[in-house]
Amino acid sequence: MTDNQKQRLAPEETLKINSRYLRGGLIDSLADPVTGAIPEDDAKLLKFHGAYLQDDRDVRQLRLQRKLEPAYGYLIRVRMPGGVCTPAQWLQLDDLAVRYGLPSLRITTRQTFQFHGVPKRHLKTVIAGINAALLDTIATCGDVNRNVVCHNNPHVSSLHGELLAWARRLSDELLPRTRAYAEIWLDGKPLGDTREPEEDEPLYGQTYLPRKFKIGIALPPSNDVDIFAQDLGFIAIAEAGKLLGFNIAVGGGMGTTHSDTATYPRLASVIGFCPPERLIETARHVLGIQRDFGDRGNRKHARFKYTLDDLGLDWFRSELERRLGGSLASARPFAFTDNGDRLGWQEDPRGFWHLTLAVPSGRLRDTGEIGWLSAMREIARIHTGDFRLTANQNLIIARISPTVKPDLESLLEHHRIPQPEGLSAIRQRAISCVAFPTCGLAMAESERWLPGLLDRLETVLQELGLEHVPINLRLTGCPNGCGRPFLGEIGLVGKAPGRYNLYLGAAFNGSRLNRLYRESLTGEEVIEALTLLLRDYAQRRESGEAFGDFVIRQHYVAAVAEGRDFHRTPRSTAPDRAD
Repeated sequence: MTDNQKQRLAPEETLKINSRYLRGGLIDSLADPVTGAIPEDDAKLLKFHGAYLQDDRDVRQLRLQRKLEPAYGYLIRVRMPGGVCTPAQWLQLDDLAVRYGLPSLRITTRQTFQFHGVPKRHLKTVIAGINAALLDTIATCGDVNRNVVCHNNPHVSSLHGELLAWARRLSDELLPRTRAYAEIWLDGKPLGDTREPEEDEPLYGQTYLPRKFKIGIALPPSNDVDIFAQDLGFIAIAEAGKLLGFNIAVGGGMGTTHSDTATYPRLASVIGFCPPERLIETARHVLGIQRDFGDRGNRKHARFKYTLDDLGLDWFRSELERRLGGSLASARPFAFTDNGDRLGWQEDPRGFWHLTLAVPSGRLRDTGEIGWLSAMREIARIHTGDFRLTANQNLIIARISPTVKPDLESLLEHHRIPQPEGLSAIRQRAISCVAFPTCGLAMAESERWLPGLLDRLETVLQELGLEHVPINLRLTGCPNGCGRPFLGEIGLVGKAPGRYNLYLGAAFNGSRLNRLYRESLTGEEVIEALTLLLRDYAQRRESGEAFGDFVIRQHYVAAVAEGRDFHRTPRSTAPDRAD
């Protein structure tokens, strides 16, 4: 690397180079008893190990007035490829959450669990405890490939085991090889797998990737992982129950910055097909191209989607083929119908039952009304199948034995767990990010506002006879994209405290982005705008027409052809108020 190149590097790149493969000063910083925080550089390195430094923003100002440091706590994210865990693993994670953090487990849109509010003095205990359950936290954050998401809905589950195995292989193959994780969290013991730890990084090098990287596996007709939001997506192509291979989709990503037209969400582009035996090799070369050509000078321009748009898909395909040593096969035909989960009870041909529950914002905790955490704890003690988390923040209790089913149903009833059929269609499909009080990036409420927002919208939908019509609603506290808001038929993105940008027009199956409709609305203004839109939808929709398609046909917004048009294409000239 030349001196001129070093001068152009973002500070994070120099930090990685000097970190001694992600060690930095973490051991000393974590041992410091004076403060609940760690230095900024170590906080950045900590992400590679699966944790974020946060503080309780609800009490930040009060503590400042009292000359106290912020109420620091740490988010810890579990690496759980495909979102599947055993009952024993569930019980271990539940115990760690109750003993050391906020007493909840949160299902994320990357199909894994997050712990919140873990004090610094308990970080090592929790991460070591996760590893004791034969799970880990490495590479769930940071500039590396993150948790690999995978189709796992049981209504098309004949290939689930095979696809889950590929998700796990992808995750393991693309892990960092540094010994720092074992040294810091496990007292030098190696990770519980068959990899030989290496001091160098044969895939990543000293600077790892320019930014985070996300991979998903989908199985048509279900786009339950939002495959086009992934940096690298593998769309399984099957025939007569046999896996033939994968279509390759590249360049998806949701994050953007308000009012910065150089940033935008992008849907992945399908570029070809690979047989199963070349899946790992293809993924490694795609990461290698991003490693070598991604922007390391501007973090806002460092995601893979910008590399593709800057250099072009034709260039990328040629470079990938060069590294693979041959041409990519043409993509195979496929079709997605929707990007939600199949909720409720289902029986498979083997006689096992599967129950998919709609978990509000993915938050499993006990309240005065519902005992989510207690119910799942008791179920885990008798369940002989597995648990599956979905990329839509829902929970599948899978492979339930017919002999256990009556007892499981009794536990659900005892803890007042809502059955999906009793929920409105919009509540079944709603997604929100965490936002306040723990996320340092949040500009507005999200998880805490969603229940009240849905209460108001359900009243409107019921009056219009639309309570059973599925509509995808995504709510986030900022535009960084954690809840995939730009794939919502209704997308609400925090702009400032109490104010949201309203986006409309995404495709019901996740194949089209939405577009800004109204900016910086208060909560009441959001309800007013959506009431008018939904009233028009009830009156003028065509048979089977999805809400996202309707608002485009009625010219409320123009369709987004590609990510770069997200800001550039003008909004439709249709009036704000429905006729």
